[in-house]
Amino acid sequence: MSTTFFIPPVNLMGEGSVQDAINFIAQKKFKQGLVVTDKVLNEIGMVKQLTDQLEAKGISTLVYDGTQPNPTTQNVNDGLDILRQNDCDFVLSLGGGSPHDCAKGIALVASNGGHISDYEGLDQSVHPQLPLIAINTTAGTASEMTRFCIITDEERHVKMAIVDKHTTPVLSVNDPALMVAMPASLTAATGMDALTHAIEAYVSTAATPITDAVAIKAMELIQANLADAVENGENMAAREQMAYAEFMAGMAFNNASLGYVHAMAHQLGGFYNLPHGVCNAVLLPHVQRYNAQVCPERLTDVATAMGIDTTGMTPQQGANAAIAAIEKLAKKVGIPAGLKALGTKEEDINVLTENALKDVCGLTNPKQATHQEIADIFKAAM
Repeated sequence: MSTTFFIPPVNLMGEGSVQDAINFIAQKKFKQGLVVTDKVLNEIGMVKQLTDQLEAKGISTLVYDGTQPNPTTQNVNDGLDILRQNDCDFVLSLGGGSPHDCAKGIALVASNGGHISDYEGLDQSVHPQLPLIAINTTAGTASEMTRFCIITDEERHVKMAIVDKHTTPVLSVNDPALMVAMPASLTAATGMDALTHAIEAYVSTAATPITDAVAIKAMELIQANLADAVENGENMAAREQMAYAEFMAGMAFNNASLGYVHAMAHQLGGFYNLPHGVCNAVLLPHVQRYNAQVCPERLTDVATAMGIDTTGMTPQQGANAAIAAIEKLAKKVGIPAGLKALGTKEEDINVLTENALKDVCGLTNPKQATHQEIADIFKAAM
């Protein structure tokens, strides 16, 4: 059985890599770009620092800073209007997963036409998106280097999972100097998001030796560095290691895909407009407890990667140790204990479950669930 490995053609890592990205863009002879970001990054001056450097290279820019924390179909449409009115020949996203996903939606529709909802699911587009350069400011989603694009459909109140090789950026940039401004709560949420990516990819039915290797290393780095990055945001060594961890976790799930944690978290985000990383962190141990029925050996490897001595443990004991380690790290970095604390209501579980079962991310979960089983996981996570 053949497999395909997806990754951007160029990936810049480390302190100072933003300047290398500016040079890359200039070498491509782009003329005018749409910068997709959010209002916070615009207000603190990070966007202007970037656009000034581009202008110095003769590259004009326009800025769309309307991206919401869970980017919507309207965000995509608004950014697309600016792009089309000004004949932009490339898109640059600056921020975390939300600006990157919004930029992917804009760039994909710009080259394929129609509406972003036309591309929900797996590989629904015909043409590659407009060239996208993704400059990352968080260590979590890995959207800067994946083929995944998550957009909230405001009419249906669901997050659409768009998994398409044509949404892969041409350049990803992870400069830890841009990440020191992340508040502790965001550092924690994005870090747990990266851990979720690594674990879901490792237990996925589409896992390969390549994805296994980067997933395990990502878990080790997150266990070793996330708490330090949360406690001291100026710790550049921890920030850099977390940047590598989220990138490797992205390599893993970009090719092995995900599972029910994401399928369920997408519904919470779309229905209640909740932060994605926090939803993942709350759901992660509960879904893995369900998965332990079929892949306890894999979860034992997760426990080992997270610093647990699993010598002499049975597979089920190892799986339990992994779940306990996940819960311990989540508590240490300040993740809420349950979904009720986020405003989730039990009367909504039925519709959340129905939508989760339609999410493409669930297809590679190691055990396929019934409606009742997904509902039970939601209830256990309350």
